[in-house]
Amino acid sequence: MYLKNALCAATALTLISTTGAFAETLTIATVNNGDMIRMQGLTDDFTAKTGHTVEWVTLEENVLRQRVTQDIAAKGGQFDIMTIGMYETPIWAANEWLVSLEDLPASYDKDDILPAMRAGLSHSGNLYAAPFYGESSMIMYRTDLMEKAGVSMPDAPTWSDVEAAAKAMTDKDNEIYGVCLRGKAGWGENMAFITTVANSFGARWFDENWKPQLDTPEWKEAVSFYNNLLTSYGPPGASTNGFNENLALFQQGKCGMWIDATVAASFVTNPNDSTVADKVGFALAPNKEGVDKRANWLWAWALAIPAGTQKEAAAKQFIEWATSKDYIELVASKEGWANVPPGARTSLYENPEYQKVPFAKMTLESINAANPDSPTVQPVPYVGIQYVAIPEWAGIGTAAGQEFSAMVAGQQSVDEALAKAQANTAEEMEAAGY
Repeated sequence: MYLKNALCAATALTLISTTGAFAETLTIATVNNGDMIRMQGLTDDFTAKTGHTVEWVTLEENVLRQRVTQDIAAKGGQFDIMTIGMYETPIWAANEWLVSLEDLPASYDKDDILPAMRAGLSHSGNLYAAPFYGESSMIMYRTDLMEKAGVSMPDAPTWSDVEAAAKAMTDKDNEIYGVCLRGKAGWGENMAFITTVANSFGARWFDENWKPQLDTPEWKEAVSFYNNLLTSYGPPGASTNGFNENLALFQQGKCGMWIDATVAASFVTNPNDSTVADKVGFALAPNKEGVDKRANWLWAWALAIPAGTQKEAAAKQFIEWATSKDYIELVASKEGWANVPPGARTSLYENPEYQKVPFAKMTLESINAANPDSPTVQPVPYVGIQYVAIPEWAGIGTAAGQEFSAMVAGQQSVDEALAKAQANTAEEMEAAGY
């Protein structure tokens, strides 16, 4: 029986349950998305097993990144657990800002973590953040609107396929927009998407000598295509839309397509939240004809412990609970297999019950197709697909995101946005000594 009672599972967590005398109150910073909010609703299970209680600081994505970065760099000590990702983890671990998770008990089964996720959350072979969920990106599309428009979506489409479908489905008089894409400024918001588009057009952030490349024809073609796609067939106000805003639009039936995180699949197909739950299809992220690189990323929202916390033992217990096989089964028992945190554990994709979920196969294929060590067609000196894994990236990506968001808003041209992003990137890299 694949779905057992997680509340009664004999794990190391239950064996080391604390008494009230030793109970801690953990402060956890996290992002305001559906999976994290669901976890907050289930923490009574953790408290029942350990005696520890949890105080949540739930923040919008850009604000979360700013708050946790400032706190850990300054050794502020505001949080016992932080929600971070593949970009921060190896850099912060190298700075000795994070606690190693290599001593989690054998019952936790670190080897079950998908190899791509474990590699991205490790430094020098040691795990420093545990994936709550992992993701790539893919196309989510309305099957009914495709059929009505007389178009189809291949499992492995090109950008021409996407553009043709977006044009055919757009019906602005009835508030149906052919495509919804990230336009909201942020290195992890619009720049995550735009960078993957650039990769798929043969562009790169830096050449092998760390010279910025945003003044190349490949970048101009990619950004021009993105801008035209979004301004011609996207919703009004797209320059302020990020993951959550586009999710709401799709669930309300206003998007013909949405290219974004694979984790969104469970939300758009949930009939409790989505008006189009039974009308959603999935396809791989697109590539440009003749370019052998798809526009999909690799990411994990993960839980990490800042060095210096006075509650390290309790924090490890929480991470063990929240990222375990038993937690997945707990969610499945309450909300069904389609709503469990995806993309983190191999065993999930081997589970016959989860294999019945319509987006499971496409999610795993997208994750496996993403290679942070080879993010572009041309050679590069960096690792990372939708980001560049250097400390300077957060500032560079944020500044570029502001320029491209202003472009989508009609405040400047493609050429102006690229020129400003190129100049700022060159200045920052020179100042950093590259």
